[in-house]
Amino acid sequence: MIRIIVKEMMKACASPNRRASTEIAKKLVATYPKSLQDVIEGDVVGQGYHSLVKQIQARIENVKRSTSPVLQKRKLGGSDDTDEVTPEKRASVQDTYGCIKWDMKFLPVNETLETQKEKKERMKILSEQTSFSHEEAIGMTVHFEELTGVPLKETFLTSLEKKGKRLLDFLKTTGADKSKRVLEAVIKLRMQRGPLKGCSEDVKDMMLLLLSYFDEKEETFFHYVDETCLAKEVQVESLPVTPCIIVCGSSCFASRLFMLSIDHKVVNDQITDFISATCLMLGSYYCLNIHYPLELGSTLEFLQRCFFNINPEKGTKVEKTKKKTLHVNPRVLTLIANLSDHEWRETV
Repeated sequence: MIRIIVKEMMKACASPNRRASTEIAKKLVATYPKSLQDVIEGDVVGQGYHSLVKQIQARIENVKRSTSPVLQKRKLGGSDDTDEVTPEKRASVQDTYGCIKWDMKFLPVNETLETQKEKKERMKILSEQTSFSHEEAIGMTVHFEELTGVPLKETFLTSLEKKGKRLLDFLKTTGADKSKRVLEAVIKLRMQRGPLKGCSEDVKDMMLLLLSYFDEKEETFFHYVDETCLAKEVQVESLPVTPCIIVCGSSCFASRLFMLSIDHKVVNDQITDFISATCLMLGSYYCLNIHYPLELGSTLEFLQRCFFNINPEKGTKVEKTKKKTLHVNPRVLTLIANLSDHEWRETV
């Protein structure tokens, strides 16, 4: 189908740009959503047509490759073939990515800039105390929902029920067959987990296998300390600057206590289950406006889109690079497509 479409496109234009591919993909998905739309268990990923755009563009590049010179200079001033924007606009899109209440034009009733500053200082004081009234502090889950419109833990649990088993099955079978690192991770996790069962244990498997599948750094996601280690005993200089789950034990399966660190500081040392730790880690990227590190870009975007249902049409939360960024991470799109194919094969 892709070959036929591209052949017809190139009859009208020898070098179709991305904008043309996007318009074609939109119309195709609108006409045949059940066959072509990017979905997982009924949830549309992104705008639903990005993987089709990716396939069309890839085919166009393949067809052009044999007739194009080896070296081409980009024309000054750019062209419609790119999604490049000014640094200022890109920064604005990145800041507001996935948020419904980012820069509010009007303060709540009875609030002024002065009262807001007073509350900010009060929060700083409370953060240093071991006991305080919970009515005085705004929890991360509440702030996350205000900011994004998404209930943090409830959304994650619902998505796990709908998609978790299929993803885990795919990673343990097809993923392990195609990737040596995933296969090694499957064997290692089987030994670490032992006879343990339950949703939380499945989530640990899923998270560690996702990191292996995307070939991303586990040490940027997890930091392991001794089982009896206290927050004040954690060697914070060895922690990543981005949000990190501190595991109190030799493995996620051996631990019954987790901590959350941000910017080389332990901000929560009393997290008693892995699912809550995962939710708080993802939530902190939004509540504190932190960019995803390059080392975890694919894993975090997959979780954000498929398990926390945050699907912005434009922008990215991955830290900026000089490379042109796409609306949806291509590696995330590939996994989504592979999951759909895996489901189809399982039902045949």
